[in-house]
Amino acid sequence: MNRQCILVSRPEGIAQAENFALVDAEPQPLAEGDIRVSNRFLSVEPAMRGWIADKGNYAAPVEIGAVMRALAAGIVIESRDPDYPVGQAVTGWFGWQQEAVVRADAIVRRIGETDLPLSLSLGVLGINGVTAHLALTGIGEPQAGDTVLVSTAAGSVGSAVGQIAKILGCKTIGITGGPQKVAQCTGRFGYDAAIDYKAADFDAQLAAVCAGGINVYFDNTAGAISDRVYPHLALGARVIVCGTAAIERWDPWPHGPRVERHLLVKRARMQGFVIFDHMDRYEASVAVLADWVRSGQLVYDEDVLDGMDAAPDALAGLYRGENSGKRVIAL
Repeated sequence: MNRQCILVSRPEGIAQAENFALVDAEPQPLAEGDIRVSNRFLSVEPAMRGWIADKGNYAAPVEIGAVMRALAAGIVIESRDPDYPVGQAVTGWFGWQQEAVVRADAIVRRIGETDLPLSLSLGVLGINGVTAHLALTGIGEPQAGDTVLVSTAAGSVGSAVGQIAKILGCKTIGITGGPQKVAQCTGRFGYDAAIDYKAADFDAQLAAVCAGGINVYFDNTAGAISDRVYPHLALGARVIVCGTAAIERWDPWPHGPRVERHLLVKRARMQGFVIFDHMDRYEASVAVLADWVRSGQLVYDEDVLDGMDAAPDALAGLYRGENSGKRVIAL
């Protein structure tokens, strides 16, 4: 039987374990052109919250009763597509299930980095690392000496952003939650400074470390944290909107302080980034990231959950801040 995690109800705000159910499905026979993948690792993404929302997102919502949409990494175990032979390692949109029968268009890439762990294709060598690399370099356009500020700085995207900015010669500042993650940002990911947004003196710390202005703000949170960052933008700053983790609901649409005056006075620009718009550059980005991992310039942490039983609560745990590094489910 094929163990699956399906969506059984539409959540209000952050999805909880009760919004999912584990079921056993009969193995699906292969038609011409089909590929059967045995999943080894399932990805857990903050963006999943938007994929199961009723509206206000960039992709059609996961249907009630459907396998939870997710990237996964696995091995082809049966194939009726000559381009994907048995034994090929692949990553793609295989969902939260033990095995997936898919067509070639569900596969994001063949995994060729046999010297590196397979799970990295879901993290630093996957959607998280590629997002960090392409968004930072394409929208942020960092120059040596720039100050780059990153929210959710210890997360799977943020930790890569900070390190890539450092490789490019920038001063890096991270915003994160709690003393442990502050220490992780500076000790593990090489940030020049890190600030706990929960600290009573957060605003004073932010003003001190950003005294020269922020040239690039890589925003993974939006909300109140970003409202406090905008006054510190430098002239000509670039703001990358990559995530809105601090906003729990999009209905009604959230309201808050207005950013337009900051953008006008600082002649700054703000642009959103969604990886699906940049898939033509995915493979080239992975090649760059893999070389940095091999050289030790780009380090990573993983938060590995064990088995399908962990899937229903995996997303809620991510938003509770339980993970340290990229969260994956190992099968």
